[in-house]
Amino acid sequence: MNEIERPKASASDHLANERTFLAWIRTSIALMGFGFVVVKFSLFVKQLSLAMTGQIAPTPVKGFSGLIGMCLVAIGALTALIGYLRYRRIEKQLLNAQFYPQSRLLLVLTAGVVIGSLLLLYYLLPNL
Repeated sequence: MNEIERPKASASDHLANERTFLAWIRTSIALMGFGFVVVKFSLFVKQLSLAMTGQIAPTPVKGFSGLIGMCLVAIGALTALIGYLRYRRIEKQLLNAQFYPQSRLLLVLTAGVVIGSLLLLYYLLPNL
C-alpha cells in the first residue's frame, strides 16, 4: 500500500504556533488584570465615598465585584493553561506531520468568558 507523503512542518509553522501561544498568554494577562480591577473597584468606591463625605458608610457596601473579579482571574489562569496545552499538542502534531484542529477547549473558554460577562452585566445594570 502506498502511503501519502505528508509535508514536514516548516519553521514558519512552528513560529506561527508560538505566536498563537503568546496571543493566548496576552489574553490571559488581560483577563486577570481586568479581574483585579473589578475586585479593587469596590475599594475605590469606598475611598471615593470617604473623600466626598468625610466619613465611611456605617454598613459595608455589599456587592459581587469580588466574586466577579476572582472569576475573571480564574478564567485568565485557565486561558493560560489552555494556551499552553494547545501549544504542546500542536507542536507534537507538527513534528509528526499530522495536524487535527480541535475546538472543545475553545468552547469551554468561550463559555467561561460569556458567563463572566453576564455576571459583570448583572452587577453593573442596577447601578445605572
